[in-house]
Amino acid sequence: MSKVKIVSIIYAIGIIIGALFFDVWGANTTPLKTMSIFAWTVIFIITLFFVDKNERK
Repeated sequence: MSKVKIVSIIYAIGIIIGALFFDVWGANTTPLKTMSIFAWTVIFIITLFFVDKNERK
């Protein structure tokens, strides 16, 4: 299994946990919850970039 797939699976699991347990997409979403999902996505994109860059070498 490639590292890109592993990183994508970890990201998806994090989003699912955020949706189910932390109620990120609920009616009472705070700015902290919104920023946490935004940060999680930014971390995913940066990690994906470096993993893909290192796989091509």
